[in-house]
Amino acid sequence: MAHRSSLHPAPFVLRLCLHLLMAGLLVLAAVRAHSAAGTVAAAVTGAVYAAGSYLPAVRTSRRAAAVWLGVLGASWLAMLCLTPEALWVAFPLYFLQLHLLPARWSLPAVALTAGAAILSYVGHGAALNPGVFIGPLLGAAVAVATVLGYQALYRESERRRRLIEELIATRAELAAAERHAGTLAERERLAREIHDTLAQGLSSIQLLLRAAERALPPDSPAAGHIERARRAAQDDLAEARRFVRALAPPDLEHGSLAAALERLCEPGAEAGPYGPRVRFSVSGTPVELPTPYEVALLRIARSALANTVRHASASRAGITLSFMGASVTLDVVDDGEGFEPGAVRPSSEGGFGLPAMRSRAESLGGTFTVESAPGQGTAVAVSLPLSPGERPLASGGSA
Repeated sequence: MAHRSSLHPAPFVLRLCLHLLMAGLLVLAAVRAHSAAGTVAAAVTGAVYAAGSYLPAVRTSRRAAAVWLGVLGASWLAMLCLTPEALWVAFPLYFLQLHLLPARWSLPAVALTAGAAILSYVGHGAALNPGVFIGPLLGAAVAVATVLGYQALYRESERRRRLIEELIATRAELAAAERHAGTLAERERLAREIHDTLAQGLSSIQLLLRAAERALPPDSPAAGHIERARRAAQDDLAEARRFVRALAPPDLEHGSLAAALERLCEPGAEAGPYGPRVRFSVSGTPVELPTPYEVALLRIARSALANTVRHASASRAGITLSFMGASVTLDVVDDGEGFEPGAVRPSSEGGFGLPAMRSRAESLGGTFTVESAPGQGTAVAVSLPLSPGERPLASGGSA
């Protein structure tokens, strides 16, 4: 019997087998009935069953299915009173009751159906023997075991289907995250390469042309060509810097490095609502930093603060960005549990934060140090060299 609102929908093959079983048993009961009334009762029971199989309300409503099952049961009871052959129809009725009714009603209904079949068989004058009781009860037990086993298999298959869907969704999310991380890494690499090669080369060309311009006599015919070449190099250098800044990570798209670091220290940001209180400060005169410097300092600050939140059990932390003329320094300090820096080893959970920070700093010609001891907190410091040509930020800029 098809029923979409049931707890465990039956496959098409099982429904077809149930239809054929019911039809065959009703035909057998009609043929072997000893009266026309028994034949008519079998025909009525078959008509009720067929109507329930095709009425949309029975297929979509649990209440309609229960009403139909009650009418079918009543017609079967009338058939039992007229012919003992109706006893065999109890077997498909077991499956219908177990399939359509909730568990708290289906098992009592199966028991009542088996009892009615036994009483009908006895009432029609059959001799009492163990088979009279064993037959209906064994059929009921087989039906219960079959349906419960199918339901258990269905639940397991549904659990595995949901698990597979979750795995597919997780794999898609991981792939998207990896693509995003790869995009950001490629943007950083391109920005670093352009800054270290093209931008630096154009800057050197501009300085050399400026020196050549000063060395030429005022009336030299080459002075105009050198001036135009110097201006072209200057324009290309500005364009290269704009391109490098456009490749900066999203954290730096809407403000300076100091503003991005300050956002890390806001309540509910990297430290979360239950993390340590984080204070940010800037010392010295801020200067315009190359994009690779800003990216590296921001990534190191985020990694160090993440380590503080996850491992230090600190109540306070501080991030300080210091401009000291020849270098820019970032310090991340906390009052947490501390550790022995020399004893740190990469963990199975991916604890490669300190080596990655050190590698990032040293790739830009800087230094990276960690000072910590058990019970004395941790201080992470990274220093990057500045060239003499770095310009101070405009007055009123974000610091």
